[in-house]
Amino acid sequence: MPVDPLWNGTLARQLSEQRRTGALIRLGREHQSWTLAELGERIGCSAATLSRLERRARVVDLGLVHLAAAEVGVPRHVLMTSLAPPSTAAPAGTRVTASSRDAEEDPMRRRTLLTATAAAGPAALLMGLDEALAATPAPTSGLGALSSRLAAARELYDKGAHHRLLAVLPGLIADGHRAAASRQDLDQARLSSVYTLASSVLSKVGSYEQARLTADRARTWAEVSGSPLAAAAAARELAIVLRHQDRHGEARRLMTSAAADVEATGLRTDAAAAAYAQMLCTLAYTAARGGQRAEALAMVEEARRSARRLPGTPPPGRLFPISPAAVGLYAVGVHWALGDAGAALEAGKDLRPDQFPTAERRARLGTDMARAWWAWNRPEQTARALLDAHRASPGEVRDRPAIRSIVNELAERHPHTTGVRELRAAVVSAG
Repeated sequence: MPVDPLWNGTLARQLSEQRRTGALIRLGREHQSWTLAELGERIGCSAATLSRLERRARVVDLGLVHLAAAEVGVPRHVLMTSLAPPSTAAPAGTRVTASSRDAEEDPMRRRTLLTATAAAGPAALLMGLDEALAATPAPTSGLGALSSRLAAARELYDKGAHHRLLAVLPGLIADGHRAAASRQDLDQARLSSVYTLASSVLSKVGSYEQARLTADRARTWAEVSGSPLAAAAAARELAIVLRHQDRHGEARRLMTSAAADVEATGLRTDAAAAAYAQMLCTLAYTAARGGQRAEALAMVEEARRSARRLPGTPPPGRLFPISPAAVGLYAVGVHWALGDAGAALEAGKDLRPDQFPTAERRARLGTDMARAWWAWNRPEQTARALLDAHRASPGEVRDRPAIRSIVNELAERHPHTTGVRELRAAVVSAG
């Protein structure tokens, strides 16, 4: 389909380069001779909401932006340029490496600065990441290939090393954007994966506004790359954020669509089959949190069937490291979310830490069983499960708001229960 000459003009190009997405939508709307109310009726939102979208410099609702832009005819390449964060040079005093020569000649300085950043505490780390999301930092130099650094960052997530991961994410985002400038599908999918990982850890630590922003960007770059697996991963992260924001219906619809998209690939590889099983697991838990009991239980059973052909230990580097045991762990969470602690404990009784290859999943086994024991009013078993989780990965107990809340309640109501004092000290020291 030919592009309207409007979008090749000077004004459209300037608005795109200035990252004025709302102004681009207004340009397209006025080109169509539509009022705000007319466009709002077409895409299902109010004129006031559209007016705010057109006037704001910052994108708040990426889904609405895509909808409005498509309706008024903004071409994909113009929209993507307007959504990409501007590249800005990092201030000399905060840049880890000023040049490739600095990086090669002074590795100690770089390690010292990174260590200092990681030790500054979660608030400082979140602020640094927020700045990177507002304006992409200058690319780093001399830190190795992006693919290997992304793999190392995933390992930090799998270990529950959330603070260390938050410290390296700004550099990954910067270098991911530099790589994606190649316009190669693989580089764009890799940038989507960087944002997906960022959304995962931000959800873990309870920073849901930033997690929503990074999940939206992950979806955008996955769409540009054309990778169905990257799109599935990004959709899953957005659904998790929506769930935390009590937007269960939207999260369910998103996951239903994502699962259908993965199924449409034919599931001819183990990687695709794993993605499908993961989509079903997330859909089941999302439905459970929304009170949709029949749908949640049906999705868990479908996930079990889909995961039967998968290996017990997922191969390294798989985007969706799901396994039959991991589906069983999701079943624990589904029953707990449905308010049936007894069924949750039954679902998890035969699960063992050695069935899970990463510290994050082993700790998740402990925290999910702890939630069920706590709902069953068993403080001793709750504390024991939380201690197991803390030994596997302290960050899974220390950094997750919902788990910290259980620890605090244990300390208030059952201060003399074995292990509670140790757990409370771990949480307090992290604050």
